[in-house]
Amino acid sequence: MKKLLSIWIITGLAAAAFLVCRPLNAEAKETDTIKEGVYAGDISLAGMTKAEADAVITEYIDSLKEVSITLEIVEDRTVTVTAQDLGLCWSNPELVSEALALGTKGNVIQRYKIMKDLEHENKIYDISVDFSVDDINRVLSEQCTAYDKPAVDFQLKRENGQFFITPGETGYLLDVEMSIDTIYDYLTGDWNRKDCRIALNMEVSEPRGDKETLSKVGDVLGTFTTSYSTSNSSRSANVSNGARLINGTLLYPGDEFSMMDTVSPFTTANGYYLAGSYLGGKVVDSVGGGICQVSTTLYNAVLLSELEVTERYNHSMIVHYVEPSADAAIAESAGKDFRFVNTTEYPLYIEGSTTPEKNITFTVYGVETRPANRTVRYESKILSTTPPGPEVIIADAGHPVGYVHVQSSYTGYKAELWKVVLIDGVEKERTQVNTSSYKMVPRTATVGVATADSNVYNEIIAAIGTGSIDHVNNVAAALQALTPPPAPETPVEAPPETGDVPQ
Repeated sequence: MKKLLSIWIITGLAAAAFLVCRPLNAEAKETDTIKEGVYAGDISLAGMTKAEADAVITEYIDSLKEVSITLEIVEDRTVTVTAQDLGLCWSNPELVSEALALGTKGNVIQRYKIMKDLEHENKIYDISVDFSVDDINRVLSEQCTAYDKPAVDFQLKRENGQFFITPGETGYLLDVEMSIDTIYDYLTGDWNRKDCRIALNMEVSEPRGDKETLSKVGDVLGTFTTSYSTSNSSRSANVSNGARLINGTLLYPGDEFSMMDTVSPFTTANGYYLAGSYLGGKVVDSVGGGICQVSTTLYNAVLLSELEVTERYNHSMIVHYVEPSADAAIAESAGKDFRFVNTTEYPLYIEGSTTPEKNITFTVYGVETRPANRTVRYESKILSTTPPGPEVIIADAGHPVGYVHVQSSYTGYKAELWKVVLIDGVEKERTQVNTSSYKMVPRTATVGVATADSNVYNEIIAAIGTGSIDHVNNVAAALQALTPPPAPETPVEAPPETGDVPQ
């Protein structure tokens, strides 16, 4: 008993002496090393200084940067990058300081306990890594979205009186936001730090249509023809070009057709020429002149098909290839378009064609669901007419005597278009479709009055004063025959501009 008491006294004195000789909370120095049994992941840090431990873990992180990560897109298409490309970094470098402090902080009993624990079980710190969301986004946006592919709907084509079906293609679109989360969560959670594959989040869009449905399309729902036999070559070419651009249009249920979107831009590169068109109560030349006859012809085919017209405008002045209120004008500068919607339950196919005799025809094909004994027709009702006013003659000093440009007069109209439904040939329903107003425009002549001969000038002005375009025409022709053409001016060579070198 005395011997046991002596041991306790000696141990207590030793502990007291130790506490006196050392501070209660010792701190690690730069030359201190990490204790035995301390690991960072699989890396033993025993005997290392802080700088040495930092270096060995950094080397390990650098080795991870070369790990290959294959991003699976779709249809065996992949993009392979490295962990470094995705912004891999060491996210908890403080573990080295914690490892170094292990067994050096706290009171003697705490430090003693830690040292004893290390003799029986290693202390393992996890090496945490992180990734850059910006780098992941950049890889996805720059490399993976290149494989995006929109769905291609099943298509119809009509040649030589027969329909041909072109199969559709499935579309794929990378969901970048969800894919960022998928990559980040996997690499910061389940990744075993070896080469790996990650399936990205793709939005799959199936093509519209199928062979069975499209094979049913073939019934004529509505067809309409107008003539442009009086048109010159440029206007005729524009009408033919418009029919070509619309021909073959396929509209699925709910689709809206836009005339402007389909036939523009009105440029020579798109097949158009300068031809007459209405502008501000006048007929002027513009690229694409005549395209309104194309939209008008299609408008009437659409009406006969009983589709929903969502946008339609009448011309500013009356046209003569359809009845009043049966026209559909478009104007890019004024934001006027002709639009309609496929309100049927089946796809619609629009066929547009022209003939050598200068007729343009549009036919709307679909699946006929209307009763066989039901027919529709459209009637134009003129509410009022406004005859052209007195002739207008405009003296133009920008043209020489002899120049006369005459624009025809236009009667003004206010009209309505009515839809008439017949069952077995008997009228059952009558509905107003639209109301249209057309300007009255008097016969107008622009007459040249530029001349150096005062007598000639007075004569043409006197003719203009009569208010008769026909009389002005006769006088202008006579004066032009009597007036010799002006002598050509002798060209005067301009002096060279500053910097020019005379040759």
